[in-house]
Amino acid sequence: MALFVWNDSYSVGVKEIDKQHLMLVDSLNELFDAMRNREAKEVIGGILKSLSDYIDFHFSYEENVMQKNGYPAFLDHKKKHQVFVENVSGFIKKYEDGSLMVSMEVMNFLKDWLKTHIMGTDKEYTEFFHKKGIN
Repeated sequence: MALFVWNDSYSVGVKEIDKQHLMLVDSLNELFDAMRNREAKEVIGGILKSLSDYIDFHFSYEENVMQKNGYPAFLDHKKKHQVFVENVSGFIKKYEDGSLMVSMEVMNFLKDWLKTHIMGTDKEYTEFFHKKGIN
């Protein structure tokens, strides 16, 4: 059972970015399933690695598209990405220090990020990107 089921209402209208966001949804659902099955301790390390890779790949891609096309809110958007990076770094540190609560913290953070950033901040660039021919 998934915690977060992707549907068209979550789309930012850019196929490649939606595909990348779906990777984040998959990580959230993988963690949720592991927690339900009492296996979070076994998978959290891999999920944190996946999030770290996601940061490098997705944020670079999204910021590059913004910068190349002169997106006016680029710097503000980049700052919000930096908050995500800092949070994931903090989760990795807690995991390495043996925190027992990091799985729940990561799950809540990802769920909130999907709702506030992707559904809010990212959707703000949809019209701009479409006007630039980016779909």
